[in-house]
Amino acid sequence: MDGSLKGKTLFITGASRGIGLAIGLRAARDGANVAIAAKTDAPHPKLEGTIHTAAAQIEAAGGRALPLVVDVRDEDSVAGAVARTAETFGGIDIVVNNASAISLSRTPQTEMKRFDLMHQINTRGTYMVSKYAIPHLEKASNPHILMLSPPLDMQEKWFAPHLAYTMAKFGMSLCVLGLAGELRRAGIAVNALWPRTTIATAAVNNLLGGEALMQASRTPEIMADAAHALFLMPSREVTGRFLIDDSFLAETGVTDFSKYRVTPGVPLAPDFFVPDASVPPPNAFA
Repeated sequence: MDGSLKGKTLFITGASRGIGLAIGLRAARDGANVAIAAKTDAPHPKLEGTIHTAAAQIEAAGGRALPLVVDVRDEDSVAGAVARTAETFGGIDIVVNNASAISLSRTPQTEMKRFDLMHQINTRGTYMVSKYAIPHLEKASNPHILMLSPPLDMQEKWFAPHLAYTMAKFGMSLCVLGLAGELRRAGIAVNALWPRTTIATAAVNNLLGGEALMQASRTPEIMADAAHALFLMPSREVTGRFLIDDSFLAETGVTDFSKYRVTPGVPLAPDFFVPDASVPPPNAFA
C-alpha cells in the first residue's frame, strides 16, 4: 500500500468547509490535486469559507486546487465540473460525495421544497456526480468513490423523527450498495464513511446544537484521516463497505483518538444512524 496520494486527483463536493475541506487538506499535504466543487463563491453571513478560501488552504498545504462553482442539483453544472477537473489534472482518481442538505423536521412540518432540496442534493446529486465521474475513474490506477453517508441500518428509530432527511441520506448509501456491485468488475471501490460522534461543522453549530454540541464533538480531521487511509487501500480489495470513522481507523492501527476531541474531558455526543451493533474500538472515548 503506497502511503501517499501525491499526484492523485480528488473531486470533492461541498469542499469549501467542514469535512469536505478537511479531506481535501489531508490529501493536499501529500501533494494531491483537489477540485473544490461547491456553491459558495462569495462570503456567506453564517457560513465560513468559500471555494476560493478553500483553494488557498489547499495550495498552502502543498496541493493543487481547482475551485469550481457547482450546484450538484444541476446536470450541466456537474458534467462541466467533472470534465474540467479531468482536463485540468489529466484524469480523476477519487470522488467524494460530501455535499448534503439537512432538515430534522417531522413530516407535517417538512415543506415539499425542503424535501425536494434534500433529495436533489443528497441522493440525486450523489448519483449524478458518480455517474459522470465513472468514465474517468475507469482509467485511474486505484479509483475510489466515497459517500459521506450512514450504514443501511433499517430501524424505525432512524426514520420516525425525520423521515425526509433519513430517506435522502439513506439514498446516498443505496448508491454505495448499488455502485459497489455495478463497478466491482471495473475495479472502482465504492464505500461509505460515517462518524460515530457528532463532528464540529457548521451544520452542527447552526442547525443541531450550537456551541454546547460543538464542544462535545470531534474535529473533521478524524473523517479526513479515515478517508485518507481508505484511499490508500487497493480499490479491488475494499468496496461496498459502510465504515464508521473510529472503528475503521482502529483497523488501520490507530489507538489514540483523544487528538480528535474538540474539548478534552467533555463527553462525546453520539451521532445518529450508528447501528446498535457497532462497538467502539478500545480507547475511543478516552
